[in-house]
Amino acid sequence: MRTCASARTAKTSKSALFRIECLPRTACSKASSNSGLSLSGLSTAGLEITTPSYRPGRLEQRENPPPRRRGKFARLTALLRASSPHPPSPMRPVLSLLLALLALAVAVVLPAPAAAPKPLKVLLVTGGCCHDYVQQKDLLKAGLEQRANVVVEHLHTPDKSTKPPLSSHNNPAYADGYDLVIHDECAAGIDDPAMVRNVLAPHLRGLPAVALHCAMHSYRVSKEFAQPQAPGSPGGLWFDFLGLQSSRHGPQEPIQVKFSDNQHPITRGLTGWTTIKEELYNNVQPPGVYAAHRTLATGFQRATNKKTGATEDSESVVVWTSEYGPKKARVFCTTLGHNNETVADARYLDLLARGLLWAAGKLDDSGRPVAGFGPGGR
Repeated sequence: MRTCASARTAKTSKSALFRIECLPRTACSKASSNSGLSLSGLSTAGLEITTPSYRPGRLEQRENPPPRRRGKFARLTALLRASSPHPPSPMRPVLSLLLALLALAVAVVLPAPAAAPKPLKVLLVTGGCCHDYVQQKDLLKAGLEQRANVVVEHLHTPDKSTKPPLSSHNNPAYADGYDLVIHDECAAGIDDPAMVRNVLAPHLRGLPAVALHCAMHSYRVSKEFAQPQAPGSPGGLWFDFLGLQSSRHGPQEPIQVKFSDNQHPITRGLTGWTTIKEELYNNVQPPGVYAAHRTLATGFQRATNKKTGATEDSESVVVWTSEYGPKKARVFCTTLGHNNETVADARYLDLLARGLLWAAGKLDDSGRPVAGFGPGGR
């Protein structure tokens, strides 16, 4: 146990502050007798009484304590750190630079991911006689956009006559900026060859097309449209584009659709079906007279002749492909699609979506959309 019977004093170099360290009793007595200093006579002002924590009995100034002596282990650790060939701090900038150069090299060597293809821009032409185009144009747009990476825009007139006032009749550039045109108009009364040539102008330049239902009975430039028109003749102007000639249809009765060519990309894997009451369009002459025609499906219909009461069976080509003009623009056609129920039928829309993609060159040989042109851009 330590007492503080006497003390040694030291004055700092910068102030009058004294520090008193407690000493062992014997040392304290000796220090008191040698210095002549009595604790009882000292004022406590400016004094600090402490107990040293490292070397008892030693008097020193409060400021600048002596450095601790390092042990052998501490000195060895410091020596090893100083002699290390890979000190951590100086290498960090070098490693960062190397990593940056590596990332740059990878970015240069590896190709950037391909951008998703833009959707096909499709112009849907509707209007004219005898059909609910107000509803059907929207059914077609929604159904096709759900099945393929396309954007369908409308060229529509609410006119119900056989001479619908469509801008395509007077403007040969009506389809500029589009990837494909769907002809779903019913314009049997448009018989001016100049107007028909305006409608055909984009396709002569190579723009692919889809033709639906009453488009087959439109643009009859010859009064003899019910008689065979030779390919390349003036009267066959529109029929050359379609790759088939039709002039009329029978009563509305169900049609049994049978795919006769299951190897074509459009029909591969599809199965036939029987429609609701629909119109079966006739074939004026064998479609084989058109060199580029290819039949994909036929339709069979049994109906009763209203005049005679006799049962009559009819069969015609209802789905086919063709090519038009010097650039061989692809054309997909079907005579099906009179009633809204048929237009909304998933089987009908599947067929149209495939036909559209085939005409645009975006359907592979297996009948699947080319990458990026399936539903949602898949």
